[in-house]
Amino acid sequence: MGENARVAADSGSFKGMGDYQELVDEISELLGVPATLENRDFELIAFGAYDSEDELDASALDPVRTRSILTRRSTAKVRAWFEGFGITRATGPVRIPASPEAGVYRGRICLPVRHRGVVLGYVWLLEGEPGPTDSQLAAAMRVAGRIGALLADEAEAGAGLSRELRAVLTAERGWQRDMAVADLRTALGPRADGPHTLVCVAPWPSPDPDDAPSPRAIPHATALCTLPWGASGLSLAVLVRLRTPDVTAPAVAAATRLLKEAEESRGVAARGAGARAAAAAAARADGAAGLAARAAGYAAGVGEPRTGLAELGTVWQEAFDAARAALAEPRFGPVARWARIGAYRLLTALPPEAAHDRVVGPLLSPAHRELARTAEVYLDRAGQAGRTASELGIHRQTLYYRLSRVEQLTGLDLDDGEDRLLLHMALKRARL
Repeated sequence: MGENARVAADSGSFKGMGDYQELVDEISELLGVPATLENRDFELIAFGAYDSEDELDASALDPVRTRSILTRRSTAKVRAWFEGFGITRATGPVRIPASPEAGVYRGRICLPVRHRGVVLGYVWLLEGEPGPTDSQLAAAMRVAGRIGALLADEAEAGAGLSRELRAVLTAERGWQRDMAVADLRTALGPRADGPHTLVCVAPWPSPDPDDAPSPRAIPHATALCTLPWGASGLSLAVLVRLRTPDVTAPAVAAATRLLKEAEESRGVAARGAGARAAAAAAARADGAAGLAARAAGYAAGVGEPRTGLAELGTVWQEAFDAARAALAEPRFGPVARWARIGAYRLLTALPPEAAHDRVVGPLLSPAHRELARTAEVYLDRAGQAGRTASELGIHRQTLYYRLSRVEQLTGLDLDDGEDRLLLHMALKRARL
């Protein structure tokens, strides 16, 4: 079994992995060449472990194939290049020539995977000498048809889980949510009884509520759906099954992968210098990708784990608020865990109008941004003038002058503990 196929199977992230792997291996044996299976979004499902010296040849692992295997997906640019050969419309094998400038050192044969006329994925074969015969390709296409039936069944099941998860997270408390949870529990079967948490990625870059990645492409994801974020945007909710309720690393891994997806979907990811180097770097760059995503305005939150599904509504609110905190405070991100956002656990629960306190309001106007920043750093540093002046890069006398202006604008006394608390909360809440 290929390494990524093994990782996916171990994580329990999707059903039928063994079936896919067996069918891909069957195609590899039929044709005598390594085969790779991707869905229609070019997300890797499985690749055949065909035993051949040719497979060890460096030319077989061209940059495009290397990146696909290492990162389990291809870039939008690579996808568009291959689709330019008509693979989305083809009903039979499509030969694609080598193109070193595109990072394709070896020619490919693409077997479209269809079900009831709809393309659901692609089997990729490396061209060789001698190439497969027409009868071999016809036999491989029949296997591809069996793969298509599996993909169709999985897509239907995934769409159902997405609907059930959305119903749970949007239902009112009470009998409506209880019914939605019961439906999701039935859909998940035995998996429903283990420890879970939820990840919120926000804002999700696509405006289409149905445009979400496949759970198969996200490590440890059981189901996912899009939900409202703000007035017109969307967030992505991901249900993550955990091995134990004490270890949230799988949820962090899922969140990091999704931040990378968000970054790439906006074209923020760097293009560049050698596709082989980029492919290898991509496998190690999840952390850097998360930082880039946050810089582009994305963040993720992780709720506290619970056993079973009864408290998913609460877990979602925690994940949602943790994402808000990560967007407001870079030190929490790019992936913020509810348990680690400190005072923001209370601040996120305040109603929106709390950000418009009439006393602090004048300080929050754009004209006084520098004064607000000075006050916030001063309060963050527990009123220590030396540390505050050093962090802001100003003289102490300048700091004292600014603080006196803050007191004049707000009428607050910065020597009074309750006034300081009010000011500190208002400044932090305004970030949200």
